Amino acid sequence: MRLLFVYNMGEDMGSAQTILNYSRTAKALGHEVAVYRRPSRSEVVSSLDIESADVVIFVLEWWLDLKYAGHLNLVRLMSTVPRERRVVIDNDGMYSDVIRVGGDYNHADAAASRARIELYDSISDTILQPALHPLRPNARSFLFHGYNPAWEVPLDFRGKEYGMCYVGNNWFRWRAMKRVLQGIQRVRAEVGAIGLAGYAWDPPALWLEPGLRQRACYTDPDYLAKLAVRVMPAVPVDRVIDTMSKGVFNPVLLRPLFNRLRIVNPRLFETPAANTIPLFGLDDEYVRQLYGDEAAELVLPREHPGRRIEEVMRRPERFARIVQGIRRHLAERHSYEMRMRELIELVKS
Repeated sequence: MRLLFVYNMGEDMGSAQTILNYSRTAKALGHEVAVYRRPSRSEVVSSLDIESADVVIFVLEWWLDLKYAGHLNLVRLMSTVPRERRVVIDNDGMYSDVIRVGGDYNHADAAASRARIELYDSISDTILQPALHPLRPNARSFLFHGYNPAWEVPLDFRGKEYGMCYVGNNWFRWRAMKRVLQGIQRVRAEVGAIGLAGYAWDPPALWLEPGLRQRACYTDPDYLAKLAVRVMPAVPVDRVIDTMSKGVFNPVLLRPLFNRLRIVNPRLFETPAANTIPLFGLDDEYVRQLYGDEAAELVLPREHPGRRIEEVMRRPERFARIVQGIRRHLAERHSYEMRMRELIELVKS
């Protein structure tokens, strides 16, 4: 089967690494993956050949309209590929009514929600969400992102450059990050150096209009400076795991909307593969559902999170045993081979 993804792939955000893993897995299973674009140097095949695609998969996110693909190309694509061979992956929980939680939201208003739902419905009847429990009855659960055991770095906590080295962009994540930093503040001497790599931590995302920048990318440079946090640029997706591996521990954070909807993103699967201890700033139930019951020991408690951080810094080897169990669980239940087989079944049905 030939799968053609419609997605504007970048080097340091989004689902580029996910699609790369689908491309590699497809070859091993006798399928083919391509991205709808002009030829590029990427490992993933680039193609504008619509006619030979068995299915066209639109990976749609908050900031992604479809203008980058070109209007005439999209008209040709929609008129050439039958509706039953088109799939939408709602990567950011946009196929929904307006939801507001913890300062986060999926739509500015009801009109924006209706417009996004109508767009997705105009493309396909098959709407997939990387969520454990989609809210709309006609959206189906497909976690999309997955785990690759080949990513795994041996756990070794000697000679770490950082106590904490977080890799991720600031998009409605300041509240979650500040909770971690407040926990660190109480045991600051134990943690040592702190690294933070990603967009919009400091300086903010100046390319956004001011209102959205203030809501989605709020940060507090003075507080970061007070804790001597080293803020670094975003890293390419193929360096994410290596960069996380510089820290003894890594917070695993989701924007509040994703936590509420139980939506997964690539970092939820990449962090356990790094040479670090993941500390989950997520709901306990969500962590158990995704990683297994044992992973609950790595959830940052709401009360006194600094105590858990202190335990990890003093005895990382104790928590490494839990990470090994998480890795086995993810390899058994969330590998890209399993995702690929599931996707093939979904598009056939």
